Amino acid sequence: MPVALITGISGQDGWYLSRSLLQRGYTVHGVVRQQSQAKLDPRIEVHRIRSDSLVEISAVVAASNPDEIYNLAAISSVYTSWIEPVHTAAVNALAVAQLLESAWQLQEREGRQVRFVQASSAELFGRALSSPQTERTPIAPSSPYGAAKAYAHHMVDVYRQRGLFAASCILYNHESPRRPESFVTRKITVAAARIAAGRQNELFLGGLNTRRDWGWAPDYCEAMRLAASAADPDDFVVASGETHSIEEFVQRAFLRAGIPDWRRFVTVDSALTRPVDPSSQVGDPLRIEDRLHWRRTMSFADIVDAMVDSDIALMNQSTT
Repeated sequence: MPVALITGISGQDGWYLSRSLLQRGYTVHGVVRQQSQAKLDPRIEVHRIRSDSLVEISAVVAASNPDEIYNLAAISSVYTSWIEPVHTAAVNALAVAQLLESAWQLQEREGRQVRFVQASSAELFGRALSSPQTERTPIAPSSPYGAAKAYAHHMVDVYRQRGLFAASCILYNHESPRRPESFVTRKITVAAARIAAGRQNELFLGGLNTRRDWGWAPDYCEAMRLAASAADPDDFVVASGETHSIEEFVQRAFLRAGIPDWRRFVTVDSALTRPVDPSSQVGDPLRIEDRLHWRRTMSFADIVDAMVDSDIALMNQSTT
């Protein structure tokens, strides 16, 4: 029975990935922050550590003795990375270096292959000069979050050259009903559900013109699983290959909630925008589609509809 270690298991991606691996017979160990109150599947062996403690990271790898390591732990908000750039570097960069070194030491000690998958990000490319972005697009981050992810991405390649099975999935935006409300997509779908029910009057957004390449989170977690089981480790752009604007997301969400005239309820507040925000990001998933036969299962409209439906159901449950 293979053993997997998932850092950041309490987040959106950790939930979907752990469920997928458990269904396939894996023994799953999960790393969460010491103060986390997340409720996880009882089959998961939970390790509580400080996310920036290199000593504790090394210890948890040794204790779990995994065959596969999936690093999903991160300061996941680009906005937060501008407020806490040093902490972002500690968690999103230095902790990854420690994980890679610990995986290498485990492989050397046990004499067996240890497979490592890094959840990388489209923020590597910052304000990319070409679209769509591929695995060959120059790395040029435009935020502390992107810079930390860039360091981690390079370290994955360094350890791959050293002989570790180290793969990087460059994930574009991916959503689900498990997205926290701090993310703009979930903020929109929650607001649509509440406004339709008369429980909220207005939605404040930083802008409507920003375009993103949005996908379905369970599909992207499947991409990471496929990367771990590939014949050879590599970098893989995981994306839909198409972009939609925040305005399109709002329009679809409000329409799904039964509000055709969404503009009456949305106010743009420039104070909510990032200091530097890439205007458009779109990825080319050709490599992972060709090599690993990865496919998307949800369209943009399907994703928005599923999130709105879930938020309406959650709101109705809270009143019963």
